[in-house]
Amino acid sequence: MIFTKDMKMADLIHKNYLLLSIISRFGILLGFGDKSVEEVCNEYKVNTYFFLEIVNSCSNENYFTDVQLKHFSIHSIVGYLRKTHKFYINQIVPEIQCLITNLYQNCFKQKENVKLLLNFFDEYKNELTIHVNREEDVVYPYVLNIEKAYETKKISDELFEQMKNYSISDYLNEHSNIEEKLLDLKNLIIKYLPPTADFKYRNKVLVKLFQLEKDVNDHSRIEEKVMAPKILNMEKSLLSHFSNDNQNSTDE
Repeated sequence: MIFTKDMKMADLIHKNYLLLSIISRFGILLGFGDKSVEEVCNEYKVNTYFFLEIVNSCSNENYFTDVQLKHFSIHSIVGYLRKTHKFYINQIVPEIQCLITNLYQNCFKQKENVKLLLNFFDEYKNELTIHVNREEDVVYPYVLNIEKAYETKKISDELFEQMKNYSISDYLNEHSNIEEKLLDLKNLIIKYLPPTADFKYRNKVLVKLFQLEKDVNDHSRIEEKVMAPKILNMEKSLLSHFSNDNQNSTDE
C-alpha cells in the first residue's frame, strides 16, 4: 500500500504501527484527530513530499520513486537521519542492553551463556557507534557541502579535491553491513540460549532486536536510495561545471 497526502495520518499508524517512531522523528505528536497527512505536515512545518518518501520507504522495501526527490533537500534528509542515529544511541540500544542485563540477572543456571549474549551485544553497540560516528563526522558534512556548492554554483578548491578523492559512490561501496550481527544476535537467542533463561525477558529482547533490525535496514535504504542519488547528480553537475570553468580560464 502506498501512503498519500490525502490519507488520514491516523490511518498510517493503523496500517503500520512501526511508523510511530518514524513519525516522532519529524517532531509530529499524536492527537492530530482526523487530519490528513498533508494537513498534519503543514501544521508541523514538515515537507510533505519528504515525509511520504520516508514512510513509504519504511513500509515497503520495494518502494522507490525519483519523482519526489526534487521536492526536498539533502538538509532535510540528513536532519532525519541524524534523528534516527539519536533514536538508536539514546533510546533503543539502551533499552535492549537493559533487557539483556535483566535476562542475565534473572537467569540462575548457565549464566555464562547469557553473559556471552551481553558481551556480543556490547560488540554490536560498539560497531554501531563507529558506524554512526563516521556518518556524522565524514559523510553528512560532505553531502551538505555538496548541496551548498550545488545551490550556490560555487565550489572551493578544497571541496573539488575532496570530490576527486572521495565520492558518494565510495560511500555506497564501503557502506558497512551492521545488520549481519543483529541476525547473529537473534539466532543466538532463538537457537542457542538455554531454555532455563527467563522467557519473558528473552521474548522482549527479541522483539526489540527485530525492531532495531527493521529500522536499521530502512535507515540504510534511505541513505542508498534517497540521499545518494541526489548527491550523485549534484557531484556530476559540479565536476562538469568546475572543469568547464577551469578550461575557460586556461583558454583565456
